[in-house]
Amino acid sequence: MSKSASSALRFTKMHGAGNDFVVLDLRDGTPAPTPALAAQLANRHTGVGCDQILTIEPPREAGSVAAYRIWNSDGSQSEQCGNGARCIAAWLVRDGAAEGSTFNIDSPLTTHAIERIGDDQYAVAMGVPRFEPAQVPLLGFARAREEYLLPLQGDQVRFGAVSMGNPHAVVEVGLVDAAPVERLGPLLQQHASFPQSVNVGFVQVLDPQHARLRVYERGVGETLACGSGACAAAVVMMQRGRLQRDAVMSLPGGDLRLRWPADDAPVVMSGPAAFVFEGEWIA
Repeated sequence: MSKSASSALRFTKMHGAGNDFVVLDLRDGTPAPTPALAAQLANRHTGVGCDQILTIEPPREAGSVAAYRIWNSDGSQSEQCGNGARCIAAWLVRDGAAEGSTFNIDSPLTTHAIERIGDDQYAVAMGVPRFEPAQVPLLGFARAREEYLLPLQGDQVRFGAVSMGNPHAVVEVGLVDAAPVERLGPLLQQHASFPQSVNVGFVQVLDPQHARLRVYERGVGETLACGSGACAAAVVMMQRGRLQRDAVMSLPGGDLRLRWPADDAPVVMSGPAAFVFEGEWIA
């Protein structure tokens, strides 16, 4: 092989409920991937293949084990990733950097409290949901509403809106399998009312403790799971009284548990983190 060993970029392939990642350890000062490299790594035909790239970096806050950043499969950066947070936590435990059952990690937005609750199960405090339109951000509405209405190519689309550190629109549907994810997802993302685009969730409530969800993510498309999207769908349905404050969200890739004890409390998301394989990317 003509490439030198020094040009190899080591990575770990992981997933959380099917939401898959390429994890890069940059704590030694290795430069962060460019948007072009992130897109190359994420390509499922010519790269490693993943929904997002996660980079592990030195902590920003005293008391944190490490920090991490997030690149979507199109090379754009993201603010929040709940499934990624669990995978970073599992990686740090295996590495030996995180000891004990509880520790903190720094996301691009904030510091998350992590609890290890099983061999491959982690709980992440995802922050307090923000519903004011300016905080989502959602333009054209002065005050928070339980439900918003926008015209989209002849349809009147009803949705809830919330920020989990990143913007989410939540559409309640009767049957999630038949939801128009590929059609309405891009239309909402491109709508002028969402100046930073939006993650679009389609949720079907099965009973007060259980719902099903599909998510069309910014910069990725539909994914097998979206942690922040599960939080968003849960709190919108909890505010409407459609779900209890402790409920399970079933996504195509697996189940996540969401607990939101009070309106001013952080959402706690619990779920799996799995290692898939290790490899080297030859630059």
